[in-house]
Amino acid sequence: QLQLVESGGGLVQPGGSLRLSCATSQFTLNYYAIGWFRQAPGKEREGVSCISHSGDSTIYADSVKGRFIISRDDAKNTGYLEMNSLEPEDTAVYYCAGDLFGDCSSLSENGYDYWGQGTQVTVSS
Repeated sequence: QLQLVESGGGLVQPGGSLRLSCATSQFTLNYYAIGWFRQAPGKEREGVSCISHSGDSTIYADSVKGRFIISRDDAKNTGYLEMNSLEPEDTAVYYCAGDLFGDCSSLSENGYDYWGQGTQVTVSS
């Protein structure tokens, strides 16, 4: 079964930074939009950010705008989510997903073809 693999999660203090990675060795990621989603305990999964398959379009949830940066390196078949000024409210399991020829018109999780298993991010002092 094709899937993505997230890495880079962990425990960080408020105000700190983490960079998540999303990679696969099973297919060519550059044909896919890469979306990042998160699910906090007791809450529904929500969209965080998305970068289009061409890389020229990005969107962010209001809650992370100005703090998170999404990017991709197609030569490495990897997507990234740089998270800065982290807050306890950012604590969640973070998932990446791939949407074939996606243009990131929204942060809906509908239409994504492949998902990762998730990586835990905990922001706490």
